[in-house]
Amino acid sequence: MPPRLLVDLDKLDLDHVEDGPEGIRKCNPHRYEFELLDGIIHYDPEELAVVGFKNVRDDEFWVRGHIPGRPLVPGVLMCEAAAQLCSYFIKRYTKTEQFLGFGGLDKVKFRGQVVPGDKLILLAKNTQMVTRRSVFDTQGVVNGKLVFQGVVIGMPL
Repeated sequence: MPPRLLVDLDKLDLDHVEDGPEGIRKCNPHRYEFELLDGIIHYDPEELAVVGFKNVRDDEFWVRGHIPGRPLVPGVLMCEAAAQLCSYFIKRYTKTEQFLGFGGLDKVKFRGQVVPGDKLILLAKNTQMVTRRSVFDTQGVVNGKLVFQGVVIGMPL
């Protein structure tokens, strides 16, 4: 049985964009084909949680080669998108000049497929925040179904 979602999505307007690409760029240094977040739906500093999304397009750089004729979002890109969401949260929460770089992944499970046309909802909840390390539980959801989960470990860079 899949775990409970980190944030109750039924209480959120999933079409509401609290912060778009320009706001995300203020927090994350990623550009061009590696901007894997399209928007932030919900930022909650009290609950240490954030929800964002990625609209998966059919013209993305990986589509042609990652299963020709049946493109699937590579799992590593889902993990990267979740890490970018965590980086966004830390930058906004701590208001530092550093961004949160990848320090590791743990307990990653893929539970479904993500394809062009899907809206991948990304959820993250901070479980540890110390000077040199932040840890987040993360999840990805498409059409109400959990498609991946994992722990993102970040280090300030």
